[in-house]
Amino acid sequence: MNKMKGVPIFLSLVVLGLASSIASASDPSPLQDFCVAVKDSEIESALFVNGKFCKNPKDVTANDFFFQGLDKPRDTSNPLGSNVTQLNVDKIAGLNTLGISLARIDYAPHGLNPPHIHPRGTEILVVIEGTLEVGFVTSNQDENRLFSKVLNKGDVFVFPVGLIHFQFNRGYTNAVAFAGLSSQNAGVITIANAVFDSDPRINPDVLTKAFQVDKNVIENLQKQFWVDNNN
Repeated sequence: MNKMKGVPIFLSLVVLGLASSIASASDPSPLQDFCVAVKDSEIESALFVNGKFCKNPKDVTANDFFFQGLDKPRDTSNPLGSNVTQLNVDKIAGLNTLGISLARIDYAPHGLNPPHIHPRGTEILVVIEGTLEVGFVTSNQDENRLFSKVLNKGDVFVFPVGLIHFQFNRGYTNAVAFAGLSSQNAGVITIANAVFDSDPRINPDVLTKAFQVDKNVIENLQKQFWVDNNN
């Protein structure tokens, strides 16, 4: 009888373990060789899937897995002095269901890729040119600790999924980095843009209380033009 009572407890632990492993995963593993995405315009607007629908494998070509021109410098003439070229499933349809994507980040001298998060992917970054100061901040439970390093050419740094992170070009010359992400569409939320440039705007009273500053400061920040450096 005691053994029988232990069975439900054991099964509960197994289910919890499986749920935890699923919840901690990034994009689901593919169940076929590939699943090239169909353009959103070709799908009825009422339908939604976690990812994108698959093109008929017989219609797939090499171009579905191809992108050209990532060697070209990007325009960094914006207030942030940076430009992020994302190669996610929207740019390379063959990434659908594969759980990876890539980005090129260009930095002008003293350019900044501002504090942001990727809600669906861990990032690993390698510096190709220049010197970058990079870092991420841990969660409240970990007392918001800052992990930061100065990276030179060939150095690599990892930003865990969902944590606020940044890159700043400390040098007087241009810098370039490439980043791999553990999602076909890792997403990006730039902190300042989300807080001060939401549509519609967050009630200034909320932000005044949250940041413990004068309301005029918040209202001025909400009037600014906030740059999105992601392309």
